[in-house]
Amino acid sequence: MTTGSVPRTSLIITSRHRPDALARCLLAVAQLDHSDFELIVVTDPAGLAQAQGLAVKRVAFDVANISAARNAGLAVAAGQVVAFLDDDAVPEPSWLSHLTRPFAAPEVAAAGGAVRGPDGIGYQWRAGLTDAWAEITPLPLAGLAPSLPTAPPGRAVATMGTNCAFRRDLLAGLGGFDPAYRYFLDETDVNWRLAAAGHTTAIVPMAQVHHRLAASALRRADRVPCSLHDIGASTAVFWRRHAGGPAAAALARLRTRERARLVRHMLAARLEPRDVARLMRTLEDGLAEGALRPLAKLAPIGPPTLPFLRFPAGPRPGRVLAGRPWQAQRLRARAAAALAAGEIVTLFLFSPDARPHQMCFTDAGIWEQTGGLWGRAGPGGPRLHPGSFAARLAPKRSGWPGCAPCKGPRPGPAKIQP
Repeated sequence: MTTGSVPRTSLIITSRHRPDALARCLLAVAQLDHSDFELIVVTDPAGLAQAQGLAVKRVAFDVANISAARNAGLAVAAGQVVAFLDDDAVPEPSWLSHLTRPFAAPEVAAAGGAVRGPDGIGYQWRAGLTDAWAEITPLPLAGLAPSLPTAPPGRAVATMGTNCAFRRDLLAGLGGFDPAYRYFLDETDVNWRLAAAGHTTAIVPMAQVHHRLAASALRRADRVPCSLHDIGASTAVFWRRHAGGPAAAALARLRTRERARLVRHMLAARLEPRDVARLMRTLEDGLAEGALRPLAKLAPIGPPTLPFLRFPAGPRPGRVLAGRPWQAQRLRARAAAALAAGEIVTLFLFSPDARPHQMCFTDAGIWEQTGGLWGRAGPGGPRLHPGSFAARLAPKRSGWPGCAPCKGPRPGPAKIQP
């Protein structure tokens, strides 16, 4: 598909009781190359303090309901497109431009990108279809170009809440997100309502965010759940909304999936056997509560209540630094100086071995990739990657896609320094 310039966009970040994660997210947002967006932060008092002094629309919200929080941001959003990002995710510099560019095509109502996991290399999510039981089927992708997949009957193109965008007027007209989904399946419900109305969703592989998975009241930082109540409740609500209610086969599959997930954590010594039974009881409690949760008709959300407030971002030069781990202190000092001068910095530290690579966005605001000179540097790549130091830095030889932090669309080529 052909895409044009980026539309005026409202970026909405919801955060609750995770001010440190929010601060890191905001640091990455400041590096976005999109030149016409506003930033809306919907958060608690500690989060509001993190956004103090920034050109940001700050919306006070401290209720455990992500759908209601997103709607609070949507109410003040003045962009043509609204994009959503979680506070424990960091976007690559070209993320928002890639994600919103498909909206130049009038038929595009929504867009979703890819989500990399905590190691910054493997994918948590690329593309998929969802059915009326909220079960996901992976959607194969052909290359990195945006696409407009057609979902077969009984399915909808799915997006992830931490990396999705919608036409503002369309989402507001649908009533935004359904507050009956306090956590989990909130964006999947929107996907279904859009599909039911005949709208098109773009899949944008180059729009990538890195999801570190910060701890919350519902999940530990190592992905171990503290409770499955909200998963059960939201699943029951989704089935009532889109499948006419629960079915024995769907219930059995849900219980099997969740128990298998808990057993994997137990085998990894992250849970005790008694925890599995306890957490499964919270799933059943949630299913029972969700079966009785009131379901209201969603009222449209009106025009934005605040004018557009442009966030000071846009294309910036990029710098790539590379060396060995024993040179890290000197290279990080150079990276900090380049960052202070307004550049986006990617630092590669290659050890003389074949360790798999990891990439992270540091608290200092630097993209840092570490691993062995001959190690795997991308999902599905070879375990052993023979070659020289210089060859390892060449993007085509290393398999780094054009959306990687060191190669985002910026004026002029990035400077590569050994």
